[in-house]
Amino acid sequence: MSRYRGPRLRIIRRLGEIPGLTNKTPKNQTRPGQHGKAPQKLSQYGIRLQEKQKMRFHYGVTESQLIRYVRFARRLKGSTGEVLLQLLEMRLDNIVYRLGFAPTMSAARQLVRHGHIRVNGKKATIPSYQCRPKDVLAVSDKKGARALVNQNIEESGNKRTIPAFVTRDTSTLRGTINQVIDRPSVGLPLNELLIVEFYSRKV
Repeated sequence: MSRYRGPRLRIIRRLGEIPGLTNKTPKNQTRPGQHGKAPQKLSQYGIRLQEKQKMRFHYGVTESQLIRYVRFARRLKGSTGEVLLQLLEMRLDNIVYRLGFAPTMSAARQLVRHGHIRVNGKKATIPSYQCRPKDVLAVSDKKGARALVNQNIEESGNKRTIPAFVTRDTSTLRGTINQVIDRPSVGLPLNELLIVEFYSRKV
């Protein structure tokens, strides 16, 4: 399944709040479609599918990528659900989003792909690059890139809070990863255990 490029507010109306997908709020809160106003009755499979879709749309990953992350998380020590979230949160594009350099995950991905982000002084163009504690991210010296990031920071204002596991220096447009993120700092309204159960028979 390829990356979603359709109407984003439609997804918000169907799945609920997804901060990484868009920062807009739909005026109509009912579910999309002809039967959107009807009471919603989900099966156990539907509940798990909905949680999986929330994660996929928030982090902007494809289905095959998410399956690989689940397989890798199962091989590591600790709760599979929490390890899965840590792997996704430590992606380079997510760190750029978390630092407030971009308003959405797709915008953060574009910044990385265009070579505007440097990790420890080296240009990084792979959004899925796994960052580590003590890594330092910086915006390139290109005027266009720095102006765009400054604009994103100003527009976000107090709406976005910088989580404790990263530190941002607005004057130099640098960010430092202090530690691996813990579950309370994720701030994403989903149940990762249901996602692990969804893939239990597929992976």
